[in-house]
Amino acid sequence: MDLIDTHQHLILRDRIGYAWTEGMPALAGDFTRADYAGLVAGAVTASIFMETGVDDADYQSEARLVAGMIGTSVGGVKMLGQIASIRPEDDSGFDAWLEEAQGLGVVGFRRILHVVPDGVSEAETFRAKLRKIGRAGLPFDLNFLSRQLIPVGVPLLRACPDQSFVLDHCGVPDVAAGDWEVWKTGIDAVAAFPNVVVKLSGITAYCAPGTATVALLRPYVDHLLQAFGPGRMLWGSDWPVVNLGVGLPGWTRMTTELLAGLPADERAAIAHGTAKRVYGV
Repeated sequence: MDLIDTHQHLILRDRIGYAWTEGMPALAGDFTRADYAGLVAGAVTASIFMETGVDDADYQSEARLVAGMIGTSVGGVKMLGQIASIRPEDDSGFDAWLEEAQGLGVVGFRRILHVVPDGVSEAETFRAKLRKIGRAGLPFDLNFLSRQLIPVGVPLLRACPDQSFVLDHCGVPDVAAGDWEVWKTGIDAVAAFPNVVVKLSGITAYCAPGTATVALLRPYVDHLLQAFGPGRMLWGSDWPVVNLGVGLPGWTRMTTELLAGLPADERAAIAHGTAKRVYGV
């Protein structure tokens, strides 16, 4: 499908801290570009690095490190840009980081919002900073749990109508717990905002261990297609976090099956077209 992976992480423990991975055997050790290339041969042609939720002291160091990789290829996979971490809730240093980051091959920003209190994104300081990102012409990736989509996500979207947003990981349905109605209602509410696209990524990690199948996930993907349409959907691997689900080769195979019934132009939009447009790569 000529995939552009819009959600490629790296774990390089000799230089960066990843405290959130502690106690996760599936994420032990390093995960390098060479490791990644060995898993996606023939499936992924290019990637966009996604900040890895590193320790707070290291998020700028991570972006500076990755900047030296952009434009280079490893194993036939070219890194086109990076989505860097940022702290819109913090007045101190925000403007300086926004300016510096744009010289580091940054094509978007992210702040993981389901790991902080809901009030963080409800503050006017946070929203004003998002609007600055929008004026800089860069998208912002959103990480919400399904239960947060309406009470936290919708007010944020209303407050930032000129900011381009990417909703990560299919809106994080709790497939294992069966929160279909909560998730579906939330997706419909978010999809009503034309400045939001959705990332087909991460979903296998939200299934009960060993249960992720095409049959189980098809209703979720079909609803995303109905709500957003292929022109507002892009693909991501969430590697190596995808190892908590079916793994990267398994996810690329499932993607092919889940999208097989679409016309070629719609598959191409999800595989790479929407990514090129949204991230400007």
